Amino acid sequence: MAVLLGIDTGGTYTDAVLMDDDADCVIAKAKSLTTRPDLAKGIGAAMDAVLADSGLGADSIAMVSLSTTLATNALVEGQGGRVALVFIGFDAAELQKADLADALGDDPVLFIAGGHGHGGAEVTQLDLGALSAGLESILGELTGVAIASRFATRNPAHEVAARDLVRSTLGVPVTCSHELSQALGGPKRALTAVLNARLIGLIDRLVAATETHMVQRGINARLMVVRGDGALVSADLARERPIETILSGPAASIAGAQWLTGAQDALVSDIGGTTTDVCVLQGGLPKIDPQGAKVGKYRTMVEAVAMRTFGLGGDSEVSIAGGLAGGLTLGPRRVMPVSLLARDYPDLVHGALDRAISLGVAPSESMCFVVPQFTTAPAELDPREAAIAARLANGPMRWSDVVQSRIEEPALGRLVQRGFVMVVGVTPSDASHVLGRVSDWDAVAATKALTLFAQQRIGSGDRVSSGAETLAQAIIDQLTKQTSWALLETAFAEDGWDDPAAMARHSLVAAGLKQHRGTVRLDAGIGMPVVGLGASAQSYYGAVGKMLACPTILPDDGGVANAIGAVVGQVAIHAEGSVTSAGEGAVRAHLPEGPMQFSDKDTALDALRAALTEQATQQAKVSGVQEVRISETLDLREAEVEAQTLFIEATLRVTARGRPRIAR
Repeated sequence: MAVLLGIDTGGTYTDAVLMDDDADCVIAKAKSLTTRPDLAKGIGAAMDAVLADSGLGADSIAMVSLSTTLATNALVEGQGGRVALVFIGFDAAELQKADLADALGDDPVLFIAGGHGHGGAEVTQLDLGALSAGLESILGELTGVAIASRFATRNPAHEVAARDLVRSTLGVPVTCSHELSQALGGPKRALTAVLNARLIGLIDRLVAATETHMVQRGINARLMVVRGDGALVSADLARERPIETILSGPAASIAGAQWLTGAQDALVSDIGGTTTDVCVLQGGLPKIDPQGAKVGKYRTMVEAVAMRTFGLGGDSEVSIAGGLAGGLTLGPRRVMPVSLLARDYPDLVHGALDRAISLGVAPSESMCFVVPQFTTAPAELDPREAAIAARLANGPMRWSDVVQSRIEEPALGRLVQRGFVMVVGVTPSDASHVLGRVSDWDAVAATKALTLFAQQRIGSGDRVSSGAETLAQAIIDQLTKQTSWALLETAFAEDGWDDPAAMARHSLVAAGLKQHRGTVRLDAGIGMPVVGLGASAQSYYGAVGKMLACPTILPDDGGVANAIGAVVGQVAIHAEGSVTSAGEGAVRAHLPEGPMQFSDKDTALDALRAALTEQATQQAKVSGVQEVRISETLDLREAEVEAQTLFIEATLRVTARGRPRIAR
């Protein structure tokens, strides 16, 4: 019996499953809380629990595969390491394209002379002297550097030369844009490279934590990681290209959903702690997003399943909506539930909540706390950030004790954005504890926190709610509404409607969902089943299906669908290049090592095909595939001119596929 271990590390929970590869069934499953900053604790707890539940030994594990939502969550929440962009052959105006300036924030940019033309010929010589001086000026705590050169997909020479200099000068991981995508569009490639560089430290820690516990438990097996298109890649490749793991968890959940339900046509919705991810399943397969994966506001060049990601989950922050009517909003920020902190720090939480309740009308931050996500104080903090970090050196504190003046609030926000601290607040998970739907954490603390929240005032001067239970039901109702909006938006987009987000919230759609009957008859709903996944789907999605007038499928193992999907996929390595016209009687093949000129397109395509096949095959073998299957797609652009066929351009994509070798 070959046993496969699937692990999914999400923002709140880390799931683990053991599957019998021969019998194609789940042997055991387990959950543990995701632990930050030391991910190894949560991963280790899940691995230990699932092995204990199965009664199997570590030597029975033939392969370990990992999926994660950490990269997705980091981008949605605006977190990640500090990076620099080396922008070769571009000017400052290019930063305003593709949300590149927004993604960079305050991180440094070096504008360096250089770059190539569309045909791959050098337009301007690379100014290595200016690059060297620029690197000296940004020495500091960088987690990575992104390099993007004009038309690097036609000739990567300047990116490669800059990479070598950056590595020797700074000694940090470097991401070249041409390694992530062969598509044109410099700013979008630069954005993808910047986000990749920002995620390197996060994914490296995740992979290292998994590998460390595998060694400690004596698991001698290959470690794979799920890519955003659902394929498996080696852990080493995931370390180099962490951007390809965005939507890894959702992609794994799609594979898990199909395996669990056999559904052919459905909307698959996976609710986690931070996000809700929705995908359309057609003919048993998810679509690939032709424009590149979009996470939050950023459209990347990463190939991934066509997934819409919403900042809505069980741990979404509950806020009061503006205006006289008030109301509630959930997300997009994730906070730690009060009930979870109270489980681990009962004296701190109950003491603070009891004092606040005794006041009668407590300030809004009275149910908020701050939790450090570091073991030693981070370096490179400004004075206000350092002061906050020093106060948190001994563990969680009340928000009012951490932020001692209004001018310190932005400093706390920066620490949250960089992942150094986490805010605790009221969430749908707390509401579920108040209503008795779940009992994992401290329900008494959740009730106290919601009691305080209900006492706050809306724009009209009225209280938010009459009490904890009434507020808890309102929070769950708001979660149902926002989940329904997410599903409707996905459905409208799939049907080709303009502005699907506005359509999902349109008053006519709302009336149709309520089956309005009057002079006008209105009906609305989802025209296919909804598959609900995630630990809390069983609690929430029955009401969602009722609101949308559609069947809901809630598989028994839906809470660990991501971990199941992590081990049912295959390796798929893509390599892409192009051949372009170089004038009469000449064509140019843009090979991985640089452009090469040929006399005809067929010879050039053969050379490109051989190079790409070799590249994809070698990466597939590194990922453990022994029996490699090669497929290709060719996009040929030609024109008819005076009864003659004129070659313009060809794009060739070679894919190497196969199951990773299962060690026995």
